[in-house]
Amino acid sequence: MDTRHHFCRLEQREGQATLFLAGDWRLQRLAEIDAALAGAGIAASPLTLDGTELAALDTAAALALLRRVAGAGAGIEGLANFNASHTRVIEAVRGRLRDTASEVRRVRHNPLALIGMHVIDFRGLMEGHLGFFGRSAVALGDVAWRPRTLRLKELSAQFEQNCIKAIPVVVLVTFLIGVVLAYLFGMQAEKYGANILVVDAVAIGTCRELSPIIVAIIVAGRSGAAFTAQLGTMLLTEEIDAIRTLGLSPMQVLVIPRFVALVIALPLLVFIGDVSGMAGAMTVANPLLDITPTTFIERVHAELSLDHVIVGLVKAAIFAAFIAIIGCRMGMTVSRDSRSIGINTTSTVVQCIVAVILLDAFFAVLFQEIGI
Repeated sequence: MDTRHHFCRLEQREGQATLFLAGDWRLQRLAEIDAALAGAGIAASPLTLDGTELAALDTAAALALLRRVAGAGAGIEGLANFNASHTRVIEAVRGRLRDTASEVRRVRHNPLALIGMHVIDFRGLMEGHLGFFGRSAVALGDVAWRPRTLRLKELSAQFEQNCIKAIPVVVLVTFLIGVVLAYLFGMQAEKYGANILVVDAVAIGTCRELSPIIVAIIVAGRSGAAFTAQLGTMLLTEEIDAIRTLGLSPMQVLVIPRFVALVIALPLLVFIGDVSGMAGAMTVANPLLDITPTTFIERVHAELSLDHVIVGLVKAAIFAAFIAIIGCRMGMTVSRDSRSIGINTTSTVVQCIVAVILLDAFFAVLFQEIGI
């Protein structure tokens, strides 16, 4: 049977094109209907639809028909010999297509309006983070009041993932940063015979500023993104809904172990970064600046105050709290589609890095004012 003539045929009479529809136009026959429309030879001219021989019509078939007509550049001039129900189906689909076209039409805003929109979006984002922080604080207080509610297995798993498995990349990056700092400072200090001062600059700069911010950025890209992807996937697969159905709190089961593990892990990683960075500087100090490892270590002991180390570790704990809150909150607010997971994961990394840099600048000014 020729499906083109079975489902539709196109007739040209006195410059007027008429498309005759026939048979059962429903979802089950959609592939055959689409093939028939493709072979009908619809041209870019006004078209009349005739439903004299049409037995059945649903919205899927009507949508295929209207898309084929629109794709050929033809316009529907009128409907002829359709019964009332078939007419309603076509008109409903045509109306929905018009609404969709108007929805996707780009709206141009002037620059001031765009700034206002971004400010409102930023305000909503901050309100969401603040609200999530409040819920996390309540859940953390409940864990402090009832320590048995802390899930130690999940905490151990998160600590292993976010601390132990992150050690190699932290050691590598901070070691190379130490090498670069010693090389750059050494080139300048050597001109004035102040080679030994390179040790002071590297030790204090690494422990107080560089190690905390570099390790925090590594953790933001590694653990913050992982939190969002993991929780977003669990939300998409309805695992979080299942946790609620069992009478458990997602905050207690999913968020608090990640939060606590990261707050413990990041200061430890920063300390490892401090040691690795100074080891990198010490590696190039001997051949480049004639500073032996013994002299390097003695100078570090003499000039590196414990206050600088403590400042770096305190900042690391605060950075970790912000990274955990942003990562978990963005994961818990993923939409019900896989594309949203990627968008929120990217947004998490950007937000965490910006937050770390802003906090570091704030602490730099604060500690300078109070003399620490």
